[in-house]
Parts: sequence; C-alpha cells; structure tokens
Amino acid sequence: METILEIKNLSKEYGKLKAVDGLSFQIQKGKVYGLLGPNGSGKSTTLGMILGVVNKTSGEVEWFENRLNQQQGLKKTGAIIERPNFYPYLSARQNLELVCKIKEINPKNIDEKLELVQLGDRKDELFKNFSLGMKQRLAIASSLLNDPELLILDEPTNGLDPKGIREIRDIIHQISQEGKTIILASHLLDEVEKVCDHVIVLEKGKKIFEGNVHELVNHKSWLEIEVDNPDNVARHLSAIPEIYEVIHKENGKLQVFTELTGKDLNKILWKKNIAAHQIISKKPSLEEMFIELTHS
Repeated sequence: METILEIKNLSKEYGKLKAVDGLSFQIQKGKVYGLLGPNGSGKSTTLGMILGVVNKTSGEVEWFENRLNQQQGLKKTGAIIERPNFYPYLSARQNLELVCKIKEINPKNIDEKLELVQLGDRKDELFKNFSLGMKQRLAIASSLLNDPELLILDEPTNGLDPKGIREIRDIIHQISQEGKTIILASHLLDEVEKVCDHVIVLEKGKKIFEGNVHELVNHKSWLEIEVDNPDNVARHLSAIPEIYEVIHKENGKLQVFTELTGKDLNKILWKKNIAAHQIISKKPSLEEMFIELTHS
C-alpha cells in the first residue's frame, strides 16, 4: 500500500515547552486516520507542521515515499485547520469561485463539491446567512476543489449541534468511500470511532498508541458470565492458563479477561460441572480506552 505521508521524529519546541516530541507515523493511501488527544496534546501543532504553517524544530515530513517535495505534496492536499473564513456578502458559489481564482484551480468542480456537502440548493445564498454547520460544510467543499489525494481536517465538528455533527460525519464517510485519504484531528471520541479506520493517540506531544480502532477496543475485550456461585467459579477460572484476570462485578457477575471465546469458556466450565446461566462477549468503548491510555 502506498505511503502518502511519513512523519519522522517530528518535534516542536516553544522555549522549554515541547508541544510535539519525537513524533513518528505513516499515512497510507485510502485510509481514514484519527489523530486523537485531549486539548494541548499537540494535534493542531502536528498538522500545522505537516502543512508548513508551523515551523518544525526538528524531524522530517516526507511526501509520497519521498517522490515529491513539500510544495508538490501540498498541491495534492486539502485542509481545514481553522474556522471557515469566507466573504459574508458573497454567495457560496461566488466564494468558491474566488478560492479557485486565488489558488489557480479550475472551477469546473464547484457544483459537484457543493452537491457533495449538501449545499447544492443553497449555492446562491449569501454566506452570512449560513448556519455554523453550513459554513463548515462549505469549508470542506473548498478543501476539495483541487481534488486532493489527502484531506486534513482539524476538529471539523467543533461547536456543532448533534445534527451538524452527523452531517459532517456522513460527508467524511462519503469522501472516504471515494478513495480519499483523510486525517481527522479530534477530541470527540465518538466521531473517531465511527469514521476512522486507524487511530493515533497523543498525550503531551508524544504518541502513546497507534493502531486499528477495533484492535484498540478489542485488546481489552472480556467475557461477562453469570453463575450461581461466583466465588467458587472465580477460583476455577483463575487456574486456567488462557485466562488473564477474573474480576467480581457488583451485580454478582464475573468479568473474565481472556482470548477464549464464549463457546470455548462454556465447554471448559461444563467439564468442571459448572453451568453458566449467561456468557456475553463485551468490549470497552473508545472513550473508556482513551481514558485508560491518557490516565485522564
């Protein structure tokens, strides 16, 4: 799989403060990446260095397996890293025409991109009359005018109501279905879990986790079992090598951390003459894993 972007030991220092500290990761073509972390974790600074609007202290940013320099790579990139900034007394279409003129982009894609972000029927309406969600969707349309291979979005749903968040999420999903590579920086765990394939978790400028979203939550999956005598059963379970930990729950159930399936565990219990009333496979939410990782 082609590597669109590679970050190598990227750092940014503001005096004694290390906003980003030796960060390294790769962005593979066609995936949606979540850059996740609490406020102040270095997400926006990292994106700023990638886009060349923040000077890096050290490290390297390589584009398309080093076949392109930064300027060439940025021509294949669309980005939203700040609040939408358009002319209030111009229409949506007029604003995008102006963007095309400034960036020397062919305006032929304007109507198509307005349709994509669900503004096709509002293209002649003045920007000043748009809701915050509509303004954000217009910004996404603007970032897509050069038909980029990589789309970078910094907190695209920040400040939006639930309806606006869902609209942006649907648009991101649609863009990803077209084969675009996306980096989405966010502290909204629900959004990352719903739209991203891969997650990079930052804390105080350092990478503390990188991997598939499902791998992250499945890594801490467990089996919840209900039995008549939980204390006795817990002793039996603790002696099984494939079981890492057994925790008593307040409701009298047992939380069993193991790679065994529920079916396998039931067979083991049955051989020990233990009848389980219920065995349920469970996994934590991304929010629970995030709190555990960052010790928030």
